[in-house]
Amino acid sequence: MTVTKKNLTAGIALAGVAALALTGCSAAGDAGEGSGERPITIAVFNGWDEGIAASELWKNVLEEQGYEVELEYADPAAVYTGIANGDYDLTLDTWLPLTHAQYMETYGDDLVDLGAWNDEAKLTIAVNEDAPIDSLTELADNADIFGNRLVGIEAGSGLVTVTQDEVIPGYGLEGLDFVTSSTPAMLTELQAATDAGQDIAVTLWRPHWAYNAFPIKDLEDPDGLLGDAEGIHTVTSSSFKDDFPEVNDWLSSFKMDNDTLYSLEDAMFNSGGSGNDYAPAVADWIAENQAWVDALTS
Repeated sequence: MTVTKKNLTAGIALAGVAALALTGCSAAGDAGEGSGERPITIAVFNGWDEGIAASELWKNVLEEQGYEVELEYADPAAVYTGIANGDYDLTLDTWLPLTHAQYMETYGDDLVDLGAWNDEAKLTIAVNEDAPIDSLTELADNADIFGNRLVGIEAGSGLVTVTQDEVIPGYGLEGLDFVTSSTPAMLTELQAATDAGQDIAVTLWRPHWAYNAFPIKDLEDPDGLLGDAEGIHTVTSSSFKDDFPEVNDWLSSFKMDNDTLYSLEDAMFNSGGSGNDYAPAVADWIAENQAWVDALTS
């Protein structure tokens, strides 16, 4: 899979627009029960590209099957609260057993875990590939190389929480300025630094299209403070199975490996499109992978 550098700015801009979409209360609980009697509302984490990709894919697939689908962007805390309250039907981007464990513990009685559709996910701290260190154990002693900064993503994300609570104290990184803002802002800094040949350290995760787009590498985590490989799970409201049994069955069987996901992300975020209208790129990708997509609902 090849990502053309000329499209990276467009990809970051697309992710940024998506991340700026503010959530509103959906009408998930306002209509009658049963297939087709109301829209299916999928909650999407701001800035989490694998979730955006999977959600856009399923929006297309379900609309082809005759369902009406709405995507609502929000931060994780609002998503899990909304699903538990019935304002949203589901999210496709729950990372377990570590990243989103606190939300499942808090709201688990009102959520249903349909299982992992991808089991190759991993939280990471990444640096430019020519950086003179290879492990998190070396970062504290070489903090000045990276401007004494670690660039993070959204403050409410599980990745930021794990970094603050485990990685920073565990590897003695208290001397670094841990900057948190948003995923698009982190990607903008990552592109600017790698374009300029400068050293940079960022919080990241696999799967993510940035690994194809930028010359970066993961720092080793010998103490395992970022956790082992995780699964990306579909989590629904407690009423979803009864409201949409057919869709519930399809989502329960959904599987997507990293290579397939990377190719969809490349098509969406590096296509040079405009705004957050991913539909044309997703439709083109589906046409090129029609047999795989058809199997999702067979």
